[in-house]
Amino acid sequence: MVLRAESNRKVVVSVIIILVFAVIISKLFYIQVVNSSYKFSAANNVLRYVTQYPARGLILDRHGTPVVTNKPVFDILMVKNQVKPFDTVEFATMLGLTVEQVSDAFVQASKQKGYSPRKAVVLLNQISAENFSRFQEVMYKYSGFEVQPRTVRSYNRPIAAHLLGYIGEVDERDIKNAPYYQQGDYIGISGIERSYEHVLRGKKGVKIFMVDVYNRIKGLYEKGKFDTIATPGKNITSTIDIKLQEYGERLMQNKIGSIVAIEPQTGEVLAMISSPTYDPSLLVGRQRAVNFKALQQDSLKPIFNRSIMALYPPGSTFKVVNALIGLQEGVVTPETRYSCDGGYHIGRGVACHSHPSPTNLIQSIQVSCNTYYCHVFRNIIDKREFGSVEKGFTVWKKHVESFGFGSKLGIDLPHELKGIVPSVSFYDKYFRKGGWNSLTIISLAIGQGELAVTPLQMANLAAIIANKGYYLTPHVVKAIEGESITPDYHQKHFTSIDSVYFRYIIEGMDLAVNGVPGSGSTARIAALPDIRICGKTGTAQNPHGKDHSVFFAFAPKDDPKIAIAVYVENAGFGATWAAPTASLMIEKYLKDSISRPDLERYILDANLLDRHAKAK
Repeated sequence: MVLRAESNRKVVVSVIIILVFAVIISKLFYIQVVNSSYKFSAANNVLRYVTQYPARGLILDRHGTPVVTNKPVFDILMVKNQVKPFDTVEFATMLGLTVEQVSDAFVQASKQKGYSPRKAVVLLNQISAENFSRFQEVMYKYSGFEVQPRTVRSYNRPIAAHLLGYIGEVDERDIKNAPYYQQGDYIGISGIERSYEHVLRGKKGVKIFMVDVYNRIKGLYEKGKFDTIATPGKNITSTIDIKLQEYGERLMQNKIGSIVAIEPQTGEVLAMISSPTYDPSLLVGRQRAVNFKALQQDSLKPIFNRSIMALYPPGSTFKVVNALIGLQEGVVTPETRYSCDGGYHIGRGVACHSHPSPTNLIQSIQVSCNTYYCHVFRNIIDKREFGSVEKGFTVWKKHVESFGFGSKLGIDLPHELKGIVPSVSFYDKYFRKGGWNSLTIISLAIGQGELAVTPLQMANLAAIIANKGYYLTPHVVKAIEGESITPDYHQKHFTSIDSVYFRYIIEGMDLAVNGVPGSGSTARIAALPDIRICGKTGTAQNPHGKDHSVFFAFAPKDDPKIAIAVYVENAGFGATWAAPTASLMIEKYLKDSISRPDLERYILDANLLDRHAKAK
């Protein structure tokens, strides 16, 4: 019995020892094979991964002229435990900084997320090549400092800021949304830089170094076997004609508003001007934050992209849409005539300017008769077959929306607004159900009231008429290095209007510009002797001050190469400022010269900012 008990104890002890060894072996297996966290922790103690930043892709104009390039800058990194006392004044002077800036940089560096006195952290970023070259000569005197080469944007001309956009340092939200980014990386924030960030940014590389317990570099890990090379971003060819863009910005100096020009057959944006603008180089380098704050605080809102974000009433330019809807619905014909004795006198009435009367449809566009379009609009809304004002309005609204109004056109830029086309529910809420009719909303007949469009949408309307009924999605990128642009930009979007009706609108727009003296043509100032421009003026009522000057056009008439819209805020009649500006742009694009230097000087020298100030 004693021997058996002793034997049992040996078995139990043996089993316990085996179990203990099994647990130990299992844990070692888990630590060394299954769970890599310890491995990474150990590796991080002996290896340092240094990011190799790629050069960002270039942005070219439609002819291959560089618009946005890169220039080298340098980040100064610091390992706090390795820094020895140094001459702060000399250090700051060489880097083009003040002593206060250097002192503040040390304080801010210690507040960085994940800061460790044994790890390299960015002390100063975006030091210019000129300043760094001075520091490089004596860098051996400053222990604990390292250098990280970077690139930032460089602009060949101080133009197209809104379209090109700018880049900035990523924030926590960017890092959370895209693991590719790490603290200190740059990202496109607006314009093309943002829309095509995935193409322009390239791919980061990495160098792996062996370090000692004090984080001092001892050499490349495995002779660089596991290093990767940074891949530069892809170059982008934009649709912009840089000469036309620059000329448009000159014409809009000291004015508030926008110019958008489109190639009708392709939807390619030839120029996109938002005024006032700013020099894009202001948002590059160490002064970026200071400059950005100043631009934000500017009462003229130079950062605001009016081309796709400002909402304006279309004014009389919208009459062509109502004319087309009237033709499509059969409530008006090209021969339909209405008389005008200074306005439409039913209800609260709509005033009109003096012009030859009566007019048919083509002539009504030529002279921009308000009375004519009050008749046309009411004929549409009150068409007997519709049975109710709500049904008539819904049909009208669907036609309007087929032109791209009331929705985003889908341009490849961020922050595009969709504009406003009112709805039945809006009027039911505002006037009460059954409390409104075609006369209540008569202002829509002449592009006023609750309608609101962007300059891009108005330029797109010009493209639709030039194409006799369709448009291609406006876009600002023509080609990407090694890639194709989205096929969506090659798809035609047709309006709900039969193409046969557009010829009457084109004839009316032709006469508006090229009609004989005394015929009442509203845009004769835009006429050119050797280019047949078709256009329509507009004077958009503005409740906050003087009316906006509006004009949209395309040219040449028989083979359209450019469609354009111009808005000049608080400038009065469309023929006074917007029409000559558009005409100069058309001539510059088609001929690369100007035949009317006096008209050009009139626009270039004009300062309309005082009108804007009074409107405020």
